Amino acid sequence: MSDMSGRSETSDIVGAGRQSRRGVLKAAVAGAGAVAAVGAGASVAHADGRRRGSPTFVLVHGSGSNSYAWSAVLGELGRGHRAIAVDLPGHGPGAYFPVSYQAPQDLERLRTEPSPIAKVTPADFAAHVVGVVRAVYRNGPVILVGQSLGGATVNAVANQVPELISHLVYASAFCPTQHASVLQLMTTPEASSSALYWIPSVKTPPELGVSRVNWRSGDPAFFAAAKEALASDWPDAEVRALLNILEPDESAAIGAGDARGLPDKWGRVPRTYLRFTKDRSISPALQDLMIREADETTPRNRFRVRSLAAPHIGPRDVAVWADELELVARMCR
Repeated sequence: MSDMSGRSETSDIVGAGRQSRRGVLKAAVAGAGAVAAVGAGASVAHADGRRRGSPTFVLVHGSGSNSYAWSAVLGELGRGHRAIAVDLPGHGPGAYFPVSYQAPQDLERLRTEPSPIAKVTPADFAAHVVGVVRAVYRNGPVILVGQSLGGATVNAVANQVPELISHLVYASAFCPTQHASVLQLMTTPEASSSALYWIPSVKTPPELGVSRVNWRSGDPAFFAAAKEALASDWPDAEVRALLNILEPDESAAIGAGDARGLPDKWGRVPRTYLRFTKDRSISPALQDLMIREADETTPRNRFRVRSLAAPHIGPRDVAVWADELELVARMCR
């Protein structure tokens, strides 16, 4: 599809397995980067230079995930850019793993075991990322990237500190504008075919306040459904590795909270949508709905759209990720 911003750049469909545009990255690198852990709440990739004009990527994970999910992308970006992957509250070192989730699993207890994650709110997510954005802004422009449910947090952060963000990137991520919440978007006809509905969830009572998924299930039907939803064209071994980094509990408040991007705040920040054409969780039709509604909300600041042949988890070739983010970085210099 064409670039919906009206600019001359086209929105090519990029194959997930094709060779990367290595020359673009090499031109930005003066020395080798390194990947390091920073405190308990983030992973960081440092380039050698810290010039004021060089942007920093702040990467926000999706539901049930953590900063480790960005580790391969961090390694690729570390060749020429600063990048930090955050652990949202209740994730990463702060994640909760119910006793009944451990082996041997107690599936009946898993339905009712309380979780402290229920107390986590969208405001907690936003406050944490705002703090990260403020910290890295001193080094230069900030590019805020959200994947999947992380898009709701990206909206909230841009509503609070639009002046600190040079560009927003939604990687097949939720971007509510005319629909108030992620849950509302998931009730639209465009979401009716979502493979997320095929993943068996743990039937917890509403008062528990969490959405719980047993990623350690040994049921072959569960594995098949999870693979279809997240990474349908990945090898089984890589899908198993993916499932083993996911966390069982997500606060039910995150998807239900009002996450609309506000025209006078969020709407001031330039934005890119990485549209994943093989996504079976957030379908291309639902992605197009969010892009269209966002553009109608701020017609003078429309999405720049890039379509990638990738499933929900993103391109298997991390160089494709890096190439797309490098294009954004060049616009922010």
